[in-house]
Amino acid sequence: MAEPSAGRAGGDFSPARWPGLLGIGLIRVYKLTLSPFIGQNCRYLPTCSSYGEECIRRYGLWAGGWMTLARFQRCGPFGASGYDPVPEELPSEGRWYRPWAYGRWTGKHIDPKTRLDL
Repeated sequence: MAEPSAGRAGGDFSPARWPGLLGIGLIRVYKLTLSPFIGQNCRYLPTCSSYGEECIRRYGLWAGGWMTLARFQRCGPFGASGYDPVPEELPSEGRWYRPWAYGRWTGKHIDPKTRLDL
């Protein structure tokens, strides 16, 4: 007999994943409600909300949330732009008690050839 969650998209709905699912739900509510009114002109690819959703899905709400916060912070008027995918692995200096170390707080890691604001 198949597991109850095997047919569902996303699979595992264990209580340990609930904070991340809540964070992803909030991002999706933003995408459906506020984003159409604010405008679809993001400085990065993927967009900040898609980046945040993927970070939380991969690394959980704590680390993924800090990575998303760093991305939002970079999105200011003097920030960088361009192709900025979610990192394949967490930064080695990141720890639960040093959560700011998970984020990339500047745009120095982005290839200048992929800039979108030029």
